[in-house]
Amino acid sequence: MATDPIKKIYLYNAHGYGLGGRIDRPFQHVLDVHAGASLPTTGGFEVSRAENYRLNETISYRAAHTMVSGSLDEEDGTYNTLASATIEGLNILDMVTADRIVAHVASKQRLDDPEPTITPIGSHFENLRIAGCPIHAELDNNLFNRFGTFTSFKDAYEGNQQVREAMQALFLWGKPKFEVPEFLRERYNWFAGDKFPESKGIVLCSLVKDIKTPCPELRVYGNVIVVPQFGKIYLGEVILKKNEREVTMLRLDLGCPTTMIVSGPGGGGGGAGFP
Repeated sequence: MATDPIKKIYLYNAHGYGLGGRIDRPFQHVLDVHAGASLPTTGGFEVSRAENYRLNETISYRAAHTMVSGSLDEEDGTYNTLASATIEGLNILDMVTADRIVAHVASKQRLDDPEPTITPIGSHFENLRIAGCPIHAELDNNLFNRFGTFTSFKDAYEGNQQVREAMQALFLWGKPKFEVPEFLRERYNWFAGDKFPESKGIVLCSLVKDIKTPCPELRVYGNVIVVPQFGKIYLGEVILKKNEREVTMLRLDLGCPTTMIVSGPGGGGGGAGFP
């Protein structure tokens, strides 16, 4: 008995935002998602933009804008998605400033490919300063480009000791190789030994290869900068999933004297053929 042929469709996935979060002290305020954009599963194109935002003297920016797109390239038969989110002229409490920060995630996949190839190339910081100190964050886009699928990333970790040890040191996976604050041990020391640090299909890592600053008062641990009497600043965070990657370029977790959690810009994308 002949079976009916199965027609596959492609489910696009792309989303991004310029800024979001909340302030708990000295006043309470929930930040709307600024310049947010999301792609329907059928693909398409969307842009969003916000300009000249100021919240008291706490947070301001000149512009935030996001673009998402998804379409079929008929020449090579690949389905492509893009999420690009940018914030310009950012100022948070006169302690964190940047001329421009960009999160950029692009994916490519043929209908029968088991998973998309996704790259964060294009993500970057321009003139990032923390407490007035210049911050040079060297991003390892090449690592995420070389291992553009979840499977290739995992196989490289499990099959190559040199790559595994480099990833462990870079992402603070497992027992840290150097002294770190307790909050980082709690956040990253989930897996003992050399097991691939995957939980519920999610892996947490970072684009940041190295951070350099001339200011010794700023303490650097991997992609995290700790500022005394201010808080913790996370740069270039990446979430890996089988069919998606998400990049958050800047995340602040502040506790003194202002308590807030703010992140952005961020974007993610991927997709899947179905069924």
